[in-house]
Amino acid sequence: QVTLWLKKIYGDMPIPEYEVNERTVDILHEVMECNEERDKDIMLVIEDMKDQTTKYEAETKYWQDILGEGLGLSVGSLSQEAMTDLIDLVESAMELEVEDTSLTSFYSAINYMSSELYKTKSKNEEMELKLKTLTKKLTSALTLEKKLEEDVKKLKESQEAQKAKAESRSKNLKFLEDKSKDLKIRIADAESELVAMGLDQSLTHEALMKSSEELAALLKEIEPLKKELASYHDLPLVTIPL
Repeated sequence: QVTLWLKKIYGDMPIPEYEVNERTVDILHEVMECNEERDKDIMLVIEDMKDQTTKYEAETKYWQDILGEGLGLSVGSLSQEAMTDLIDLVESAMELEVEDTSLTSFYSAINYMSSELYKTKSKNEEMELKLKTLTKKLTSALTLEKKLEEDVKKLKESQEAQKAKAESRSKNLKFLEDKSKDLKIRIADAESELVAMGLDQSLTHEALMKSSEELAALLKEIEPLKKELASYHDLPLVTIPL
C-alpha cells in the first residue's frame, strides 16, 4: 500500500532509496494517511467552490435577465458615471463581505467594521500604555543597575584602599614589635655586660622599672594624705594663752 502511494506521488521519477523496516513503513503509512486526508479536504473545498461558482453564475444570469429584459439595462447602455458607481458598489460589497448590496447590509457591515476598528484602537491604546509602563520600568531598572555597579565599584576601591592601609599598619606594627624585641635584647645584653663589670643590680633597667612602679604606687598612696594636709593649712591660727 505504501509502495503504491509512493509510486503515485513520484510518478515517472524513481522513488528515493530508504531503509525498509517496520519503523520506516509505519512512518510512511502515517504520512500517507495524512496526505490522503488532506487531498480529501482539498477536493471538498474545490467542489464547494465549484458549487458556489455555479450558484453565483446562475444568480448573475438571473439578475442580468431581469435588468436587461425587465428594465432594459445592460453594461453597454450604462453611462461612464453609472459604470464607475456600479464598480464602486461591487468593490465596496466585496470589501465589506456583504451578502447583497442593500443599504441594510452595507450599514450592518459598516457598523461591524466600526466596532472592530474601535476595539482595535482600544487594544492599541492599551498596548501603548503597557509599552510605556514597561519602558519606564526598564529605564528605572537600568538606572538602578548602573547605580549599583557604580556603588560596587566604589566599595571595591574603598576596600582596596582600606586593605592597603591595613597592610601598611600591619607592616609598621610588625616593624615596631621587632624593633622593641631587638631593643629589649640589646638592653638585656648591655645590662649583663655592666653587671659583669661590677654594676650595681639596683641600677639595671629591670630594677629601675620596678623602682619606678613602686614609687608610682607610693605616690598614689600618699595622695590622700597630701590632700588632708592641705586642708589643715586652710584652718585659722589659734593663739594658745600662756
